[in-house]
Amino acid sequence: MAEITQLLAQARGGEPERLAEVFAVLYPELRRLARSRLAAAEATLTPTVLVHEAFLRLTGNGSVTLNDRQHFFACAARAMRSIVVDAARRRHALKRGGMHADLTLTDRLMPHVAADDEVLALDAALELLREHNPRQMEVVELRYFAGFGFAQIAELHGSSERTAKREWERARAFLYAQLEPGMALAPP
Repeated sequence: MAEITQLLAQARGGEPERLAEVFAVLYPELRRLARSRLAAAEATLTPTVLVHEAFLRLTGNGSVTLNDRQHFFACAARAMRSIVVDAARRRHALKRGGMHADLTLTDRLMPHVAADDEVLALDAALELLREHNPRQMEVVELRYFAGFGFAQIAELHGSSERTAKREWERARAFLYAQLEPGMALAPP
């Protein structure tokens, strides 16, 4: 963990090639997270593509300053969310409508990629949550889009696992209130 923070500090200090080293060190973990998020149902995005796209978004314009491991994974989760949402928007635009599917947020990782409508509805609700409580929105990004467990989220936030679970439950309640009546959130 100290190695990641040191590499990120060097990247901020004028050695941008160190950011590539951070990705190299964390690449297996990022691929595992991407694989758990995408599973086999996604045709256009693979875990490799998702991780590489996230890398390009984080390093592309050179304006992102990553402070530590927590900040790195928060930004990576946000980039993955953005990539998945953009892909859903492109497919949704091609369909010109489509069937509306129920959204299910569970305490376990999603076994499949949510339907495009689900991803887009969740994205809109997350933007509202960001305005209400940015930390809870980050918990949802880390859990839903990056596939983190409560222990990992707690470690990244420097909080207890119980606090991470409580933030998840509050975020789920908020999102449930924002989603259309036909969309269901799975019980805890």
